[in-house]
Amino acid sequence: MGGLCLFALGGALLVSLPGTEFTLSWTHSIEKTEWQERWTVDAGRLHLAEARIRGTGAGMEPGPDARLTVDGWMAWRPELPPRDEVTLAASGFTGEHRLCAGAECRPLSGWTGVTDRAVMMRACF
Repeated sequence: MGGLCLFALGGALLVSLPGTEFTLSWTHSIEKTEWQERWTVDAGRLHLAEARIRGTGAGMEPGPDARLTVDGWMAWRPELPPRDEVTLAASGFTGEHRLCAGAECRPLSGWTGVTDRAVMMRACF
């Protein structure tokens, strides 16, 4: 199958997305600053390829190798080992996660059909 699968926390598959690259973004609950992460799916695991923020603040320090991009983002490659899964929390204090896969970007609920619930990302097999 390949690609990215999104699951409810109980284990039910919500959606399978084709492709091996995707971008996840959200707004920090305190600083109200956008954060983006570019992920890849490889060998059945999730790899964080790049993180980007539009500013700094509480809990939003860029990595030591961060660089300022021409479009105003601080970007770096986090030192994070590959993951089997990543859980995306749902909070009433922030807006919804946004997921871009292929040429399409949607709020997470636009892909899964569920709102106000945590969603787990895993590589599809």
